[in-house]
Amino acid sequence: MVSGWVHRRRDHGGVIFIDLRDVSGILQLVFDPENQDLFSTAEKIRSEFVISVTGILRERPQGTINDQMKTGEVELLVEKGEVLNISKTPPFHHDEATNEDIRLKYRYLDLRREDMSNNIKVRHEVTKSLRDYLNKASYFEIETPILTKATPEGARDYLVPSRTQQGNFFALPQSPQLFKQLLMMSGFDRYYQIARCFRDEDLRADRQPEFTQLDVEMSFVDQEDVKSQMESMVKELFKSVLNIDFENQFSQITHAEAMERFGSDSPHTGIDMELIEVSDLMKEVEFKVFSGPANDDDSRVACLVLNDSSDMSRKQIDDYTDFVSNYGAKGLAYIRVNDIGKGIDGLQSPILKFLNDSVINQLIERLSLGNGDTVFFGADKKDIVNASLGALRVKMAEDFNLIKDGWFPLWVTDFPMFHWDEREKRWSAEHHPFTSPINSDPEELKKNPKDALSKGYDMVLNGHEIGGGSIRIHSETMQQAVFSILGIGEEEASEKFGFFLEALKYGCPPHGGIAFGIDRIVMLITGSSSIRDVIAFPKTQTASCLLTDAPSHAGKDQLNELGISVKKKN
Repeated sequence: MVSGWVHRRRDHGGVIFIDLRDVSGILQLVFDPENQDLFSTAEKIRSEFVISVTGILRERPQGTINDQMKTGEVELLVEKGEVLNISKTPPFHHDEATNEDIRLKYRYLDLRREDMSNNIKVRHEVTKSLRDYLNKASYFEIETPILTKATPEGARDYLVPSRTQQGNFFALPQSPQLFKQLLMMSGFDRYYQIARCFRDEDLRADRQPEFTQLDVEMSFVDQEDVKSQMESMVKELFKSVLNIDFENQFSQITHAEAMERFGSDSPHTGIDMELIEVSDLMKEVEFKVFSGPANDDDSRVACLVLNDSSDMSRKQIDDYTDFVSNYGAKGLAYIRVNDIGKGIDGLQSPILKFLNDSVINQLIERLSLGNGDTVFFGADKKDIVNASLGALRVKMAEDFNLIKDGWFPLWVTDFPMFHWDEREKRWSAEHHPFTSPINSDPEELKKNPKDALSKGYDMVLNGHEIGGGSIRIHSETMQQAVFSILGIGEEEASEKFGFFLEALKYGCPPHGGIAFGIDRIVMLITGSSSIRDVIAFPKTQTASCLLTDAPSHAGKDQLNELGISVKKKN
C-alpha cells in the first residue's frame, strides 16, 4: 500500500497515469480501464487529492523509463484504491513561479513543493550533524528561559506583559547570553543549545524577528580552543551533509585587515578584487574631494579596479553611483583605461584634470592597470568608504560573474571593543557588553576605549557571518569598567544585570563561546536566496505572518486582565 498526494494526473489514450507524491518522492501509478470502477474513480481525481492504493509494482515498459525520478524505472499497476480526501484547486501549481506573499499565505502548500521540502530536510540534517558532534564531544544540551528579563544587548526586545504582576514585563531573549555564562559559573563546562532568539529590528533577506542559533559555551578555554573545536564541528557538518572536505585550516585575518582590504567584516574571499589604499598619493592634489579625506585620520581614499570592463556602459556607472549612495557615498569617481600603452593619454575620466602626471603615473603602477580596466574611487570617512566600496565590490562581482565556485571559510578576529555612536554620543559595544578586552587592565581600558580590541571572533562563509563569539569577561571589576565606558552607571547596572554581577563574585571561571546562525548556514548550503526559504513558517519583511494573520489585535478582556490600554499611533 502507498498513500500520498496527487502530484499530477495524465490521461493517455484511455490509460490514466497519476504521479503520487509523499515526503520520500514520487511514484507513477497506472489505472487500467479494464478495472471499470477503479478507473471511474481515477477519472474524478484531481491535483492534491489524498489517495491510498495497492497494486503490483512492475518495471516500466522499454522507452518509458524516467531517469529524472528515483523511482523512474518502476510503476505501480493499481488494483485497489480510495480517495481519502479531496482538495480545492490550489492557488498555485507546484511547478509555477509564484509571488512570495501567496506562498507564505498558503505555506502548507508551499512546503509540499520539492525544493522547499528538500530545504527543510537539509535543515534537519544540519541540526542533527551539529548535535551529533557536540554530544560526542561531551557537551551538555541545556535549555534556558524564553520568558526572561529585558537587558540591553544591541537590538530592541520583544516585551511580554505579566498578568500576575501588572505593569511589569518579561522580554523574549535576544540570545541566551547571560544564562549560558551563568551555566559556566554553575560548573557545566561544556554547554550547547539549539535556541530560539527574538529581536525586534528591521528585516532583510538573512534576518528574521525570530531565528534559530546554535549556542555554545565552554570553560577554561582561550580563543584558539574555541576556534579549533568549532572549526572541526563545521568541517564535520559539511562532510556529513554535502560530502565536502575542508582539508586546510580556515584562513584568518584581523578585523582591521578585513575592513582595509574588503571594506567588510564578513568578506567573501572568493572574489579576487580588493580595496586598494591611495590616500598617501592624494594628500597634495588640488582635488579637495580627495585631498580632504586623504589628510584626515578618520577618513580614507581607496580604489576598486574592475578588470576587462571596457564594455561597461555609462548607464552602468551611473547605476553604481546610485548604488553606493545607499551607503552614504556622495559620488563615485572613476577612471577608464582605453589604451595603457599611451600612458595618461590612454585614460578617460572627468577627474584627470585635477590630478598631476606624477600622481596618475603612480596610480597606474600601484593599481597595475591594463587595457579595459575601470577604477572606482571612494573618498570620505572610513566607515562610508568601507561600506560603499565593500558593497560595490560584491555587486560588481555578481554583475560580472566574478565570484568563484566553492566554499571560502574565514575567521575574523581582533574586533574593536567599542564603536562611537554618533547619534547617542556615547560608546557602544561592538559585540556585546560581556566580551573580554585583550587589554586586561580595567583602568587602561577606560583611558583609551577608542583603540581597545576585544577577544571577539566571527566565522565567515562566502561573505556571510555564520557564527560570532568571544572570550567573556569573568571579573566583576572588568565588567563594571566596561559598563562604565558604555555609560551604564552602577544603579542601572544593578537594576538590569544585578543577578549576573552578583554571580561573578562567586568564583567565575574563564570562559568563552560562540553562536552560529542555523538559518544562514542552511540558506548557504541549499543555495537559497533568503532564510525565509529554509524556515518552515517565516515572517515577512514587515515581521508579519501571512498564514495566521499575526500580529493581530488583542481583545478588550485580555487587555483589561493585563492592565493595558492601547493608544493608536497618529
